[in-house]
Amino acid sequence: MYKGQRLNRLELVVLAPSKRDYYEVLGVERNASDAEIKKAYRKVAKQFHPDVNQEDKTAESKFKEANEAYEVLSDPQKKARYDQYGHAGVDPNGFGGAGGGFGDFDFGGIGDIFESFFGGSGGFGGRSSRTRNGPQKGSDLKYSMEISFEEAAFGIERDISINRMEACITCGGSGSKPGSNASTCQHCGGSGQVQVKQSTPFGQFVNVKTCDVCRGEGKVITNPCGTCNGKGKIKKNVKIKLSVPAGIDDGQTISLRGEGEPGTKGGPSGDLYVTVRVRQHAIFKRQGNDVICEMPITFVQAALGSELEVPTLDGKVRYTIPEGTQTGSVFRLKSKGIPFLRGNGRGDQYIKVEIDVPKKLNEKQKAILKEFADISGDDVHDQRKGFFDKMKDALGID
Repeated sequence: MYKGQRLNRLELVVLAPSKRDYYEVLGVERNASDAEIKKAYRKVAKQFHPDVNQEDKTAESKFKEANEAYEVLSDPQKKARYDQYGHAGVDPNGFGGAGGGFGDFDFGGIGDIFESFFGGSGGFGGRSSRTRNGPQKGSDLKYSMEISFEEAAFGIERDISINRMEACITCGGSGSKPGSNASTCQHCGGSGQVQVKQSTPFGQFVNVKTCDVCRGEGKVITNPCGTCNGKGKIKKNVKIKLSVPAGIDDGQTISLRGEGEPGTKGGPSGDLYVTVRVRQHAIFKRQGNDVICEMPITFVQAALGSELEVPTLDGKVRYTIPEGTQTGSVFRLKSKGIPFLRGNGRGDQYIKVEIDVPKKLNEKQKAILKEFADISGDDVHDQRKGFFDKMKDALGID
């Protein structure tokens, strides 16, 4: 019988889960400083916090393990007992755990750390969580508008219409029927939050969640406004004057502060973001702040030179091209481009000429061109002569 009982005792010892070394849990050396231990704990605790890893079933146990390790290693007396005796030195049921066990777990220092993680102490050790039902900024809105090429170049003022929530005129945004007031929520006591306590071997955890009765408002509307049905807001179509700056480009966005959805509990309104789409122009193309214009000219204009009537954003101007102008030649009109969005000055306009070869000629025109070709020969075609010279050299033709 004695041997059997001893065997059972040995089985319990073998099957009992062994704790990991606290230094290993936090990933620090045994001679780590207090600052290094605290920094390591912040990293591990943030990584495995249950609120951040709701789908990871092992995160909670790792989080508790990190809490236990930090509770010991951050306390000089507990750390000294652990360094000397190991886990037995800090076991509340062991020889070294008198008065220093986890049954009365103080999360004071840990709570301060988690306040920097999640905006509140997280309820550690029974502490109250920072209220989350204060003033909140309203949602942002997005709007897309289309303007012409010229409007983008020189700017424009335009009225736009958007649909957004506005405070109800009847109840003034309170949600209650005129003459009545909302009552304090009895379920949460007006805080908008309720605490759910959970006892663990490491102390008491307090989770804070939004009150299901008042949905975080802290108040319950018992006599709702008939216009907004107790919401305090109604959807309205609002006109807003928008100033589009000169030089804006396709796809750029204008932000209007405070023109979004209204805030709650006295919070500021959201913003309105207007994305500008610029229609393509029939003859102009934009390249940065420069304007490109491809202009067809006749063979005679190119050969003899000519004064052209060139379209620009400011209207038509006259520009003289020299004789012998080749197709694809580019000419510059200074400061006839797009104004700079932030700053003075404008880009340039570039005229790219393309010789328009006629597709249909009458007999008289053909005769004149043949006579021109007979008179000219190859002497006037420098580019053509150069090409054939290169071709002969490349092919070894005499």
